Amino acid sequence: MQLVNEKYYYWYNRLLTFSSLIFLVGVIAANIFSHISFVSEVRVTLGLSFVTGILSALQFLYGLFFFKRYAVLKGAWFACLVSTMIVTLGVISLVHNTGGFHSWYLIAWASIILATGIFGQYPLIAAVFIVLLYSILTTTGNVESRQAFDKFSIGVLVGSFLISLASYFICRTQYIDQESQQVSKLTGQLRSNQQQAEILIQSIADGIIVTNTQGNITLINPSASVMTQWKIEEATGIDVRLVTKLMTEDGKELTKEQDPFSTVLSQKEHLSKVFNLVGRDGKNQIISLVISPVLLPETSEFAGTVAVLRDISKEREEEKQRADFISTASHEMRTPVAAIEGYLALALNEQVSKIDDKAREYLEKAHASTQHLGQLFQDLLTSAKAEDGRMVSHPVIVEMGTFIEQLVDTLRFAAEKKGLFTQFVIGTGTMKSETTTGSSKIIKPLYYIHADPERIREVITNIFDNAVKYTETGKITIGLTGDRDIVQIYVKDTGSGIPEEDIEHLFQKFYRVDNSTTRTIGGTGLGLFICRKIIELYRGRIWVESKAGSGSTFFINLPRIDSQTAEQLQGGETVNIPAPTIT
Repeated sequence: MQLVNEKYYYWYNRLLTFSSLIFLVGVIAANIFSHISFVSEVRVTLGLSFVTGILSALQFLYGLFFFKRYAVLKGAWFACLVSTMIVTLGVISLVHNTGGFHSWYLIAWASIILATGIFGQYPLIAAVFIVLLYSILTTTGNVESRQAFDKFSIGVLVGSFLISLASYFICRTQYIDQESQQVSKLTGQLRSNQQQAEILIQSIADGIIVTNTQGNITLINPSASVMTQWKIEEATGIDVRLVTKLMTEDGKELTKEQDPFSTVLSQKEHLSKVFNLVGRDGKNQIISLVISPVLLPETSEFAGTVAVLRDISKEREEEKQRADFISTASHEMRTPVAAIEGYLALALNEQVSKIDDKAREYLEKAHASTQHLGQLFQDLLTSAKAEDGRMVSHPVIVEMGTFIEQLVDTLRFAAEKKGLFTQFVIGTGTMKSETTTGSSKIIKPLYYIHADPERIREVITNIFDNAVKYTETGKITIGLTGDRDIVQIYVKDTGSGIPEEDIEHLFQKFYRVDNSTTRTIGGTGLGLFICRKIIELYRGRIWVESKAGSGSTFFINLPRIDSQTAEQLQGGETVNIPAPTIT
């Protein structure tokens, strides 16, 4: 057990090694000059025997060549203890050869006992035991010669015991107590940190639910308890799917595949979505639910999930009120705007009124601004309906090849007015992914989807019109491709492109790229937001890939319906259409 800094063990080993070197030199010199009577007497007086030389050589070689290696492998405490054991044997040999308990080497022995305290209580007890054992052996050996066990010998034993106690208490007071205090302090800090974590979890306004890998609740805080209307002690250990009864935001039951906890437990991926939480007593709340997998820091082993529940019912109600206001205001203002637009149209009609060229120019600008204002009100109304789920949708089976071909024939006129070429490409054999590029073999030439054709027309028209607006020369390509699960539509232009920093915000409400072109052309900043909402209504995705100066390509992925399912739906049969993963 290491009680002091490692440097002290190194210094103590150096002292022992140096002492061993002195005795080794003494033994060698005494043997070389043994023929001199004075040297021979000194050798006997100092106890420089052959055994002393062997032990001194052993300690010197160990301290010089092996100590550091053992210090690295076993620790400085253990390596220094080995040195002390070798020196202890040497000192015992010297004590025995120079008078036993009356040897002046007892000073060296007392020093070793005093220093042994740095190794802890067990080596210290062993040192005292060696003194006691030696005394018993020497006393037993002197019984025949009737040499009494004198008072000085008893004093040596008592002194060794007292020195060992002093060594123990010195080291214990200086190091062990400090270590205990540090351990106690760290334990207190740990306990304090745990208490702080518990206080934070218990006090946080958001609901916190932690589950194990089977989905059973291991921790639930008071906020989550209030939301779910389950007591903490009752919810702990219960399957989280029983405690958190979730529905879609509009109140529809979730399928097993749609359950967020089951999804995270199986896929071990982060999930964030809005749900309707039904409490144990029937209380309904709109919550924002974020579920994350819990991974162990060292092994990244899956250990369960942690869910954060936030009640957003109030925010949703406020959003609904804002949407209702926008919807009502937009609807009411469309009527006078339509009347103004009608009167301006009559004023510009040569068969109805006679105006000069200057007045006609003004009226034409007023008419264009009125049309723009009317479109803004229409977009506000549509976006409000899209946000609160009131958007009208009448999904039917649509074969996208025929649908887009007919749509392109209508759209191409707007492009031709600007001198742009329009191209329709179907079944190229490749399909673009939102995150990766790959190619897949087209299974069938007919691309069926289940959607409202008017809404899909609105999306494609909006994207096509934007392409015409921001493309000065070149062509606009509308493409159709797909694989077994997905129908992909893309609109590619040769326009000015979109800066990379604007791409991630492009489908947000009221967001517009700020450059000279967009400021000149104008717009509401709602068109692409509405497009995203419509595509998400049909469980699809929309995104854009673009670089400034290199044109843009908008991609739309929609779930594909196979021919058999399409025929059943067209025949009026009820068919359960699974929700594929759109990428």
